Amino acid sequence: MRFLINNVLIIPMTDDGPRWFAGSVLVEDGVIAEVFRGDAPQVDKVVDGTGKLLMPGLINTHTHVAMTLMRNMADDVPLMEWLHERVWPFESKLTPQDIYVGARLGIAEMLMGGTTTMVDMYWHEAAVARAVEETGIRAVLCPCFIDDRMGEFETDLAETLSFKNELIQVRVAPHAAYSCSAENLRRGVQLAEKHNVGLHVHVSETRDEQEIVRNRFGKTPVGYLNSLGVFDLPTIAAHCVHVNGEDMEILKAKNVSVAHNPQSNMKLASGAAPVAQMLERGLNVSLGTDGAASNNDLDMWDEMRTAALLGKLTAGDPAALPAWEVLRMATVDGAKAIGAGGKLGRIKAGYAADLILVDTTGPHWQPLHDPVSAAVYSAKSSDVCAVWVAGRQRFIR
Repeated sequence: MRFLINNVLIIPMTDDGPRWFAGSVLVEDGVIAEVFRGDAPQVDKVVDGTGKLLMPGLINTHTHVAMTLMRNMADDVPLMEWLHERVWPFESKLTPQDIYVGARLGIAEMLMGGTTTMVDMYWHEAAVARAVEETGIRAVLCPCFIDDRMGEFETDLAETLSFKNELIQVRVAPHAAYSCSAENLRRGVQLAEKHNVGLHVHVSETRDEQEIVRNRFGKTPVGYLNSLGVFDLPTIAAHCVHVNGEDMEILKAKNVSVAHNPQSNMKLASGAAPVAQMLERGLNVSLGTDGAASNNDLDMWDEMRTAALLGKLTAGDPAALPAWEVLRMATVDGAKAIGAGGKLGRIKAGYAADLILVDTTGPHWQPLHDPVSAAVYSAKSSDVCAVWVAGRQRFIR
């Protein structure tokens, strides 16, 4: 459990010092022991990093990993039709074993592409937990409920909680303001408080959602969820496409982290989240892929590039969402979203050794003027050649 990654270009994602440098990283017992810019110690096991880039593992803060089973099955339709006529009827037939198989497939895709942590929201989440335990990815597992699944949800939550360990966190996941009654939303908050866990919820994804919630409750989805105490606990709010200034102030005041899913939002024509405005207001914004039924992959490199380009287009400003900020969203800010800001997302002594090695010898990397820009605008998931989670190698190409 002691090895050195040597002679490598490092993007440490730290707040002080250079944004990249040549050096080496010593890993001991799953933790980064030391980062060297000069001479490194002699150790028995050495990984040669020549021609490669070392980065923190990417953190996908919103996905439905078992929806790999629906990849390319429900394309080119609006969200409510997508949900009610395609996805939910298919999901009603899925068994826990089906979900386990879909999760294995999605986790393989993520690990091979450099994603070392996922935040997953789904039904039968205990089946996903089995896949997580077997593959060794780091995960925040969020058993999900809508109004007609409360009994199954509470059983699933209890089973999923039994998997908690160093690599597995658990959260409670109300599906959305429009699919859960006030009574059940409060019940979800109570259960999260009881088990001392956070929440994960879809928020303001579409204009239809805005209209439904306003008509029923006279509030925006953000205002409504806040009135029920949902944001009183650590919360990751997925999407937040249609939010106004008051909504953003609520999210900021309640320390809610936003999981931005640009490709899913574009594909379903949901809209473009005002990410530049969120960042200006000091919100923590991370990145997610959403599920493979609405993306159609789990590629965080592609998501980073899309986030940067869409952010500039939406803001009307080519300086909006610069590469460094987007890379932070996929690493440092993702770690903050899951409550692991002092443990994940950086290459720094004392942090978990969730690391990825990226081959920079391909023609699309040349010339390598700025490794941070190259990572966001040029890199491909197929460039990832080695992945470690808590110091254990989970993929090598």
